[in-house]
Amino acid sequence: MTHAVTTSRSRLTALARAEMTLLGRSKGTLVAALFVPLMLPFTVLSVVGDMDLEEVGLTVGTVVLPAAVGFSLLFAVYSALVGIFVSRREELVLKRLRTGEVRDAEILGGAALPSVTIALVQCVVLATGCAVLLDVSAPEAPHLVVLGLLAGLVMCAALAAVTAGFTRTVESAQVTSLPLLLTSMLGSGIAVPLEVLPDRLASVCELLPLSPVILLARDGWTGGLSGYETLGAVVTAAAWTALALFGVRRWFRWEPRR
Repeated sequence: MTHAVTTSRSRLTALARAEMTLLGRSKGTLVAALFVPLMLPFTVLSVVGDMDLEEVGLTVGTVVLPAAVGFSLLFAVYSALVGIFVSRREELVLKRLRTGEVRDAEILGGAALPSVTIALVQCVVLATGCAVLLDVSAPEAPHLVVLGLLAGLVMCAALAAVTAGFTRTVESAQVTSLPLLLTSMLGSGIAVPLEVLPDRLASVCELLPLSPVILLARDGWTGGLSGYETLGAVVTAAAWTALALFGVRRWFRWEPRR
């Protein structure tokens, strides 16, 4: 009797395909992941339109575009995955998967892949839309945009898994994800650029998880940061990503909370 040999790639693909099917059946999660990030940039547009951005070297376009990326990371990845991880755990899906040959990282990666893909597509669409509608030129340092986006995707997926570890039910996922959502939207330069905040407050906000991601995305377009400031953003993003991954190993739960 022969057994089919599977690879990590084939297992990850199969898990992602199954998760995409399950995601399609969850209308609420799908709508929130698909449409909320596309609508929220319009609220930022109405807010920053009254700000004097020229004094800090920014334009409406270079504020709204990174904000759109941040909204995709928060809602299509972080918020959606908190609910997905909790739902799969409470339905014993994760427990059953662990009894097979699938590795833990593959299980989490397969569950996260559809949401990450949605966020990537959204970021491309939003960046294109902002470039056309808000007259944003091509990025001066595209590698920084890519670096910030990749760091944000990994970080938000890992933070979602950590948050899921402290979340008892799918319903309560909407509550446990709120602190990071609100803190990031208000303090990471998404709704309000850090450049217009008082220096002391801005210095504190720069240490928030999503702040370096937004900073790298904005600097990729404007080229306004020094090498030292860019390095600081990269180090902060790497530190938060490493801390989030450690948190997954420490606090993520594979079986229902009782």
